[in-house]
Amino acid sequence: MDNKSKAKKRIKELSNQIREHNYNYYQLSKPVISDYDFDMLLEELINLEKQYPEFVEPDSPTKRVGGGTTKEFKQVKHKYPMLSLSNTYSENELKDFIARINKIIDEEPEFVCELKYDGLSISLTYINGSLSKAVTRGDGVKGDDVTANVKTINTIPLKLRGSGFPDEFEIRGEIFMPKKGFEKINNERIEIGESPFANPRNAASGSLKMLNSSEVAKRPLDCALYYFLTENPPFDNHYDNLMNAKKWGFKISNYIVKCKNIDEILDFINYWNKKRDELPFDIDGIVIKVNSYRQQKELGYTAKSPRWAIAYKFKAERVSTRLISISYQVGRTGAITPVANLEPVALAGTTVKRATLHNADIIEKLDVRINDTVFVEKGGEIIPKIVAVDLSKRPADSKSIEFISKCPECGTTLVRKPGESIHYCPNEYNCPPQIKGKLEHFISRKAMNIDSLGEGKIEILYDNNLLNNIADFYYLTYDKLFGLEKKYLEGENEKKLSFKEKTATNILKGIESSKNVPFPRVLYALGIRYVGETVAKKLAKHYKNIDNLIAASYEELILINDIGERIAESIIDYFHDEKNLEIINKLKENGIQFSLNEDVVIKNYLNGKSFVISGVFKGHSRDELKKMIEDNGGRNLSSISSKTDYVLAGENMGPKKYEKAKKLNIPIISENEFLEMIKK
Repeated sequence: MDNKSKAKKRIKELSNQIREHNYNYYQLSKPVISDYDFDMLLEELINLEKQYPEFVEPDSPTKRVGGGTTKEFKQVKHKYPMLSLSNTYSENELKDFIARINKIIDEEPEFVCELKYDGLSISLTYINGSLSKAVTRGDGVKGDDVTANVKTINTIPLKLRGSGFPDEFEIRGEIFMPKKGFEKINNERIEIGESPFANPRNAASGSLKMLNSSEVAKRPLDCALYYFLTENPPFDNHYDNLMNAKKWGFKISNYIVKCKNIDEILDFINYWNKKRDELPFDIDGIVIKVNSYRQQKELGYTAKSPRWAIAYKFKAERVSTRLISISYQVGRTGAITPVANLEPVALAGTTVKRATLHNADIIEKLDVRINDTVFVEKGGEIIPKIVAVDLSKRPADSKSIEFISKCPECGTTLVRKPGESIHYCPNEYNCPPQIKGKLEHFISRKAMNIDSLGEGKIEILYDNNLLNNIADFYYLTYDKLFGLEKKYLEGENEKKLSFKEKTATNILKGIESSKNVPFPRVLYALGIRYVGETVAKKLAKHYKNIDNLIAASYEELILINDIGERIAESIIDYFHDEKNLEIINKLKENGIQFSLNEDVVIKNYLNGKSFVISGVFKGHSRDELKKMIEDNGGRNLSSISSKTDYVLAGENMGPKKYEKAKKLNIPIISENEFLEMIKK
């Protein structure tokens, strides 16, 4: 067999293997190989497809990583109109809906109740078992063709499993962003100086409409499917067709029930109205559908919506309060964030005193003014936000707010780059919050992890002119530290923070230990705008050392997966600044790790096993244990579920985690048992 024939055969083998592993992981939540082994299979397939592009399958798993950039989305006409549902917030209106159905049809109807995902509607067309087209709702008649972007979502099958599916059919659902993914992406955006998304729905919608599919691939999008459409469906009802679609690899919600009457429907609604906060994603209501296709056809449609379905929407918790003032925060990257200071008000179990206004565009759009009565909600149940102004209570002498033009901390004129919504203070070397922010970022747990410098100590060192940039940490001495102190108020009491012998010694020990921190974390610690943890790891792996990265061109950088134009520009700008190069040289002189340790090899002793860590440990920190898990081929999970293999428990393990682990029969192991597991 020649090389071409071998490559063709191997490409097919790898494609089938990867599809199977994707199904095990995303649909069954039962991975059978480690993330590392999966990545190796995918990397092999990518390399083979580059060498032999003629053998690339149209539904290749490599499409998940994204690819080309489009200038605009093509408009596509829906084969079946994509109508909206009628909405109601009233139980009486829901009862009227049931009564109207009973008047029109002779037989007793059966209903299906489903969660109403708060995301973006999508229609997927499959031809001969392969994803052919993905189109947004649009105006219901035409939508945007976002196929390239949708292919990056792991829970959407590119090729169906099994058999028995129609030659051509449509399946519709909702693309959404789970709460954990939303929280993670917002933390990353804040970390690199970008505005956070207001809520998971906006994050999902904005992600799907990005013009570069490789950027979409970085977003933690998910999809739940809820409507099957074809000329001759396998079953004569909605519920059975959805359950059948699970066998073909589709992600169908586990929260679907059949109901016989209004009492059962209301039970389902009331249950999820109370429990929706416990779901890993946002819902904004319940959808009720007539199950029988024959009865659906008999009921028909209005011009805008089907008569056989309705959405019961939950009321978002909203409160009103007065806007006292707006303050402006300066982040470590110089980003200016306006914050609304409010009269304290209770909302969703917490007291809200402040709400983010994000940027100048949001202030202008809301036309919010000082002393306005404003309505506040929790965006995506997470971030308090102002959603509207009660104009009926606006003071007669109110004036529009002008966004500040100078930095509130150093007085430097702010800049705003074309196409960006954020104002920045460009005075990064002399603006106090930026300097202190960079110093705090450098010592943070995920960066250099100098925990002995927390609790306000950075501010004391900065105020005493001992720290002005990150290299200054390595020139601190016992004599410079001992005896420093600062008085501060805690409530009404005056307190004093002093650098005594033990404090000074611990700080110097922590700084010395940081010289062993590996290159990827050092790169992240530098605080380059848009270079978060993940990007820093990719750059370190690709370039091996800081000198190679400094010498990299813009053209080289954008060829790396996940490095877009904005990140590349930021990296080039950072290393073209002589002050930054001077700081890096000083860090080098002090023994900081600026090259990748090639001796670090991932072993597969844990073979894809997943762990949840809880409690306090004697021999290792939680981060050290997490690293050991990853280095040995395991996976770290943040919460316990049926796909957790072990709970690694220390002292003071959370009681809820303990109860859940016992309930799911998940083994709880100690630190010593874990270490023995690795040795074996």
